[in-house]
Amino acid sequence: MSQPSQPHGLPTVEEYLRMEETATVRHEYVGGMVHAMVGATKRHNRIVGNVYAHLLTASRGGPCRVYVETVKLRAAEDTIYYPDVMVACGPEGDDPLVEHEPCLVVEVASSSTESIDRREKMLAYRKIPTLRAYLIVAQDERRVERHWRGESGEWRQGEAVGEGGFVPVPCPETKLPLAEIYEGL
Repeated sequence: MSQPSQPHGLPTVEEYLRMEETATVRHEYVGGMVHAMVGATKRHNRIVGNVYAHLLTASRGGPCRVYVETVKLRAAEDTIYYPDVMVACGPEGDDPLVEHEPCLVVEVASSSTESIDRREKMLAYRKIPTLRAYLIVAQDERRVERHWRGESGEWRQGEAVGEGGFVPVPCPETKLPLAEIYEGL
């Protein structure tokens, strides 16, 4: 890596992006700090796959693109995450590795990431003008916390819990059944 140009030896966004091109482990970037991503459990992977499959099917033939785990999201000028699932429906940008304008972000929470998903990421995601909903999916119980932007721009929150419930998704417009999210578990 080249000589960092930020104070205190922290890498710049450009240095992080160059490093990430050849890294064998994914890293998220927050304010100059680089955080390695831990491996996922089979349960986490299954939930992510189930959500991705439903959203991919629902988006077929429409303007939305669905990404899973390996596409970066530039949540702010100095913040880059790898959401578990992300949907973008606007014009596709020029950067083949980074999405800038998602309308939906889904994070599957684990014991090691839940506080980050609920605080740091939620604050960052809510500042993205194009974001219409953010879902935090629990691994250990059938529960999805849904945060969405109301018609007048204010953020709202609700939950879907247990058997038979579903989560409304704004883009692509669909209902994500809890039974499908947790299918096979």
